[in-house]
Amino acid sequence: MTFNVQIINPKAKKLLQDLVDLRLISMSENKPNPFLDAVKKIRSKKAGLSLAEITKEVEAVRTKRYAK
Repeated sequence: MTFNVQIINPKAKKLLQDLVDLRLISMSENKPNPFLDAVKKIRSKKAGLSLAEITKEVEAVRTKRYAK
């Protein structure tokens, strides 16, 4: 079973470390994932993109890519 815990008070980390030392739990830090960060950023935008805006952006990227 896995839990995601946000530590607010530094004393809590010490308590968790004591549990690790007693071999009651194990801990590992999550490494940041740039892809997931980008997805979260995109999803957090309140205004969605219209089909016309998406098409315009795709065409701009294609033009830039094939211009090389």
